[in-house]
Amino acid sequence: MSKFFLRKKVGDRVINGHPWIFGNELGDSEGEAAPGDIVEVYSSNGSFIGKGYVNPASQIRIRLLTREKNDVVNAQFFHDRILQAWEYRKQIGYVENCRLIFGEADQLPALIIDKFNDYFVIQTLALGMDLWKDSIVAALNKIFSPKGIYERNDVPVRELEGMQQQKGFLSAPFDTKIIINENGLKFHVDIENGQKTGYFLDQQDNRRAIQHIVKGAEVLEAFCYTGTFSLHAAHYGAKKVLGLDISETAVAAARENAILNGYQDICSFEAVNAFDVLKKSVTEGKRYDVVMLDPPAFTKSRENIEKAITGYKEINLRGMKLTKPGGFLVTASCTNLVSPAAFLHTIQEAAKDARRKIRQVTWQTQASDHPILWNVPTTQYLKFLIVQVL
Repeated sequence: MSKFFLRKKVGDRVINGHPWIFGNELGDSEGEAAPGDIVEVYSSNGSFIGKGYVNPASQIRIRLLTREKNDVVNAQFFHDRILQAWEYRKQIGYVENCRLIFGEADQLPALIIDKFNDYFVIQTLALGMDLWKDSIVAALNKIFSPKGIYERNDVPVRELEGMQQQKGFLSAPFDTKIIINENGLKFHVDIENGQKTGYFLDQQDNRRAIQHIVKGAEVLEAFCYTGTFSLHAAHYGAKKVLGLDISETAVAAARENAILNGYQDICSFEAVNAFDVLKKSVTEGKRYDVVMLDPPAFTKSRENIEKAITGYKEINLRGMKLTKPGGFLVTASCTNLVSPAAFLHTIQEAAKDARRKIRQVTWQTQASDHPILWNVPTTQYLKFLIVQVL
């Protein structure tokens, strides 16, 4: 097995637990390694650090899989890691629908597996993980005996690893439009064509957090996608809910979800540019008891962080202006490049410019089936805030 050595005066981040090793952090190496091979990593003084897969084509040259020198990375290794992750989910109460594998947080970097009851969706986002896809599928079949497994590798990040985008069945073909249960509601999930893996499981706990503030309320949800927050608002007693999203397909799915749950008389959805409608609604003097904002990521590059923060400030300022005094603003950010501190500061600045006082009700992150490793900051990406707007 090839050996790679960290350069002197670098590596504390890696030694302290981060699984990524960048090309400029590596010095000498011993032996030949093909892209995707499992290699050993050592400190500059020769002490063992871990084993992982290498890819010279990637900025992240090595991703560590284990810190144990005696571990053998084979099919059984992946089976055991997936089983460990499943045992953890069961311990914390995520059984029916959950993110089964959350990459680095489950010691399987660049692997995402979402469980939708008896169906599984896989993403292998690095070459070294992609080479073990057959073993991963075999492990899922052995542990779960699922009704279907689908690959959603239609993501641009794979091209940074020298791989093609692709999607398709990893089991016998099945109907990829399924229905799941969440918090007493039912939702259509389009595994093949929906965003990401078909559904945003990371907000399932946060959707419960609105239950007390929406009773008898008139609610506006901007960036509603398939209407999950809107339907939860109706389920928890909202009087009227309006959901906005720019995608005609998403709005059609939201309407289907409303019919599926019997809330089509309470929830209405419009395919519009939410930014424009927020601005127009402020001008028209409209007011709501609850305003909910769950936009897509505003940036995926560090170069555009300030632009993203400006965008968050703008929509939250408008959201506060649309909220009746004593009403509530529900707001979220899934941009991992915007830190929790930066997000909270942005909300504070928006309140200042809107000339409204805010009182924190709830401050949360992603659901616990998306675990956070404190020494891997990228595992904490979702920010979720409820404030009362005074």
